[in-house]
Amino acid sequence: MTFDSRRFLDTVSEAPGVYRMFDAESNTLYIGKARRLKARLASYFRGALNTKTQALVGRIADIQVTVTNSETEALLLEQTLIKQLRPPYNILLRDDKSYPFVFASDHHPFPALEHKRVRTRHQDGRYFGPYPSSGSVRETLSLMQKVFRIRNCEDSVFAHRTRPCLQYQIQRCTAPCVGYISEADYRRDLEHAIQCLEGRSEAVSDELSREMDTASRELNFEEAARLRDQLQDLRRLQQRQIVDTGSGDADVFALASESGALSISLLTIRQGRMLGARHYSPNNGLDIGEAEVLGEFISQYYLGQPQEIPTEVLTSHTIPDANLISSALSEKAERQVRVTDKVRGHRAQWRELARTNAEQQLAAQLANQQQLEKRFESLREALNLEETPQRLECFDISHSQGEATVASCVVFDHDGPRKSDYRRFNIDGVAAGDDYAAMQQALTRRFKRLNAGEGVMPDILVVDGGKGQLNMARDVLLELGIENLMLLGVAKGTTRKAGLETLFIETVDQSLALPPTSPGLHLIQHLRDESHRFAITGHRARRDKARRTSTLQDIPGIGPKRRRELLRFFGGLQGIRQATRDELARVPGISTTMAETIHRSLHG
Repeated sequence: MTFDSRRFLDTVSEAPGVYRMFDAESNTLYIGKARRLKARLASYFRGALNTKTQALVGRIADIQVTVTNSETEALLLEQTLIKQLRPPYNILLRDDKSYPFVFASDHHPFPALEHKRVRTRHQDGRYFGPYPSSGSVRETLSLMQKVFRIRNCEDSVFAHRTRPCLQYQIQRCTAPCVGYISEADYRRDLEHAIQCLEGRSEAVSDELSREMDTASRELNFEEAARLRDQLQDLRRLQQRQIVDTGSGDADVFALASESGALSISLLTIRQGRMLGARHYSPNNGLDIGEAEVLGEFISQYYLGQPQEIPTEVLTSHTIPDANLISSALSEKAERQVRVTDKVRGHRAQWRELARTNAEQQLAAQLANQQQLEKRFESLREALNLEETPQRLECFDISHSQGEATVASCVVFDHDGPRKSDYRRFNIDGVAAGDDYAAMQQALTRRFKRLNAGEGVMPDILVVDGGKGQLNMARDVLLELGIENLMLLGVAKGTTRKAGLETLFIETVDQSLALPPTSPGLHLIQHLRDESHRFAITGHRARRDKARRTSTLQDIPGIGPKRRRELLRFFGGLQGIRQATRDELARVPGISTTMAETIHRSLHG
């Protein structure tokens, strides 16, 4: 079967990560990394390609992606997978176990940071590493040169310079070769760089912040601005990495579910390094809860077949029989094995990364062409239709106690969600909290345009809300003279649990309860959940636009001291705006809750 690149690209994340290309026999063809997965993968299917790349693309039968938190993490994972799998289209280097280092001499008055492949006993100086690849060393040296302006020329070149080189002109070097910086000042910059290489960048940040404050008080604004820029570059360098923490053996399981579909992602962590990710789509025939599904899957994964058992098994859900599974795994491994979802620090970040991958895999699964065709055909049979419906539209309402009411309209066809046809309606002029009036306004605005020839009429109109919303939709269609349009209402069950919905066909007197495993019901659930998500997103954007503040002074709990710490830490308001929640929480005096408040206030 030909690989459907268009459908695949519709589901791919924009996040950084690693992708693996497979042939029809599930053999790995190529492994690559990307800063933006979607853009990189799209380049294989659009535009001119060289002969070898065309041959690779012609053999692709499937592509799997693993989302990471940064491009650096993607690089580490890519190199691990290439060394492990040795794909035919990758560049394969001989495995001589010679990992690169960064070297700083102790003898030269103005030492450079150098790339060294082998540690030698005869070179007096300090080594930092080893690094996973030469690329990571070059990236590190480039950052050190940019942030601290450490020279990168050979000693022979340095000794014969009579004027500054281009590196000085582009502010990547302080020109110690011609005496533009004293030995003491250069040693200070070099020590800062070494502290960062040793993982002590926070101390460097504090020192730079103090120097920036001093320069500002002395009205030396040019120096203060230079230190601010250096501090901001250093903050980017301090981005937390979770793929390689140096310690910890764990398997991380995360489950994502939607519209009757399940996806479980497994991240394998050994010695603190993520070795890869695998994805599974188990069948939940008994419609049991997510935690129970995950617990049964883990039991079968380890106890039903030979598998390496790590010291920790981390889960996205609280498993009911976690203690029992832990005891069974400990007995099989003949050592203590911990099974838990209560984690902090980098383990919590591992778990979030596994959850992100499970959600990504689930999105790709839901967009699968064969799955969609099966769901549409099942819906046709359930509704006793002569022809399979081609286009479904669903409406939903979202507000907060009547504030900023928004209605959503989402569209599904046989290619899945048709996002270019999605619409939102800002609802005005109705009583606060009157969902019926809001639905009436949205449907009237939508179908007046369709009557006027704008857009495509759906085959089935779905409204979320049960009998009341169904009657309101029927009145609108009658008033506008619209016929031959099937109307479907979706009412949640008494427990509001997915799978117990009741469908009302045309009128409230014709109801249909499909089994929880029905693909047709899964299609309706997916459509309804997507309309709910789209409505909530629009409502929050509209609400937060009115509430949004743009200055630190207006954020509750941010007084002069915290404002000062934030500005010192990030070098200005722009740096604060660009910071993530985790980076905000690293500022002295800013808790995780306060970081969330600041981020929400500045970004909505």
